[in-house]
Amino acid sequence: MKQTFKKIEKAIKRWYLMLIVGVVFIVLGIWTFATPADAYAALSFVFAFGFLINGITEVIFAFDNRHQNWGWSLALGILSAIVGILLLLNPATTMVTLPYYIGFTLLFRSISGMVTAYDMKQYGILDWGTLMVTAVLGLIFSFILLWNPMFAGVSVVIWTALAFILLGCYSIYFSFKLRKLNKMMKEE
Repeated sequence: MKQTFKKIEKAIKRWYLMLIVGVVFIVLGIWTFATPADAYAALSFVFAFGFLINGITEVIFAFDNRHQNWGWSLALGILSAIVGILLLLNPATTMVTLPYYIGFTLLFRSISGMVTAYDMKQYGILDWGTLMVTAVLGLIFSFILLWNPMFAGVSVVIWTALAFILLGCYSIYFSFKLRKLNKMMKEE
């Protein structure tokens, strides 16, 4: 077991970056729920900024952990940063395309989350299933956003808020799993 943990030591070096990502997404989701009328008009800037910060944070996380399964984090970080820049540069188009940007990002993150959950299972984390369930829920929300943003008469603002809160919960939960692995390694 000690050898297994040595292989992932660098991958959990900065577990708190995923915690920051999670908090940012939850704050964005709560804000969207709290101000639905104003939210859609302001979504382009707020979400663009959130995507940009998230992208930068994930790229840093990926480079800090580049020796162990860093490709997905790097790709998702770059994707998030690009989406953030695109959203900032063209707010008018953003209002029409925002659900699709979010849907595709959530789709890629959910797939990454499923892979990560399986990796956690391989490292002996007993409650890896919670990560998997959260990632699958994210996948379902991504399909809803991509298929029909106004699904079941619920506005895209509500679905967007749910998607961001789900992303935030996943990132926070994942950060605590990384923290747990970090503590286990220090105890050995």
